[in-house]
Amino acid sequence: MKRVLFLSGPVLTLALSGCLSEPSSDAKRPEKAVEPVTGQLALYRMYQVARSWAPDVEVLAMHSIHVTEIPNVVGSAGAWQATFISEMKNAARSYTYSVIEADPNLHLGVFAGQPESSTNGLTTPFLIATVKVDTNTAYKTALAKTSEAANEQKTHTISFLLDKQEKFTNPSWRVVWGESVGTAGLSAYIDASTGEYLATMH
Repeated sequence: MKRVLFLSGPVLTLALSGCLSEPSSDAKRPEKAVEPVTGQLALYRMYQVARSWAPDVEVLAMHSIHVTEIPNVVGSAGAWQATFISEMKNAARSYTYSVIEADPNLHLGVFAGQPESSTNGLTTPFLIATVKVDTNTAYKTALAKTSEAANEQKTHTISFLLDKQEKFTNPSWRVVWGESVGTAGLSAYIDASTGEYLATMH
């Protein structure tokens, strides 16, 4: 005589669930690509951390950092470095913001450097609230004003500097065709508060 094996309810459910189980949705989901960020976004993230060092911090300067591992998106960068100054502490402090960990000096997120003695330079500190125009907008304005000269530049790297110079009323973005001002053949100043074109440098 053949024996018939009956499975109880819980055991049967468990057996069926094992046969029908599928990989979780997390396992199927591809990793999201790391993307560069605009200057205004990076500045605000560093500012939030800088305020914990000194509540009266003002922006002294900021510049983009070219990261080879990150896709090139005009108007954005894989990393940024900003210097803030505190009158109360009579000191300055630099911070970096990076979308990836990249040796030797870039760390994921906001990373604070050591405070340094405050020094007077060619630029003037300014309130972060005056930076109302982002780098992607500044680039479009700069390109519109320098399109002919920009087309002659043999580079795909666009760099950005933010500071407040005496010759301009507001802080300005300097849009640079190249990795640095020293090696670039063209750059343009765009008002960081109003978005207006200010000047072209060759």
